[in-house]
Amino acid sequence: MRHPHPPPPERSAELRRRFAEEARSERPDLSALCLLVGAEADGTLDEAGLDAAQMELDRLAGQLPFRPGTPRAWAVALRDLLGERYGFHGVAADYRRLESSLLHEVLRRRRGLPILLSVVWLEVARRAGAPVYGVALPGHFVVGFGPQEGQVLADPFDGGRVLTGGDAEMLVAGATGAPLHPSMLEPAAPLDVVSRVLNNIRAWAAARPERSDVGLWAVDLALLLPSHPARLRYERAQLLVQRGEFVAGAVELDAYAEVVGAVDEVAAERVRAEARAARAMLN
Repeated sequence: MRHPHPPPPERSAELRRRFAEEARSERPDLSALCLLVGAEADGTLDEAGLDAAQMELDRLAGQLPFRPGTPRAWAVALRDLLGERYGFHGVAADYRRLESSLLHEVLRRRRGLPILLSVVWLEVARRAGAPVYGVALPGHFVVGFGPQEGQVLADPFDGGRVLTGGDAEMLVAGATGAPLHPSMLEPAAPLDVVSRVLNNIRAWAAARPERSDVGLWAVDLALLLPSHPARLRYERAQLLVQRGEFVAGAVELDAYAEVVGAVDEVAAERVRAEARAARAMLN
């Protein structure tokens, strides 16, 4: 997939409406949200494509053995099916590709970032009735099976390798240099997973100024999540200015300055100065 074209404005508006509705529902559907992110990135992903991706997750789940039983047995069954039989895994080069963050592309290529491969594991296992959840280790997303006291972790990026004693500590130390804290092993809520997916897309776009269009839609979707950092509005304003949309950017900067001014007037004044500079670029 090379520079997929975005959907037309009316399609994008419909996708965002559905994304916001799903994100605010009582039990947000992780696969649906990730596929809507994919449709915002890739205008060729139509309704039939969205349905086909869900059907592929259903099909994979149907190939798991009936009720493996223990958390470890579930982890092994997922590894055998997804990692070994179907070859889902990640490599370092995947970090440089936008499609590594898009669920429909990960299902097609069987390659992706740790968090998107974990979404595949989560959604296939959940459909089969497994006690499964995402675990947002710093710098490396994995999946957990079973209650936390008897938790079994697996690493989908490594083909679903079942982690033993010190493996999680080594993953965290490798990513952050810090020790593993028990709180890092708690289940990640679906919206936290989606937020982290969008963070990855924003980081990908930030490293590629010519793809500020991707950064902008990723920020726009993140702003539709029920809870998000106020600073996202500042990021959005900066992207608009970067894209030459000076008036829109200045309006956003002024709005963000109002929010900041309630707690830090000096910082708010700096943002207002940025807004004035953006408007000056029109002259």
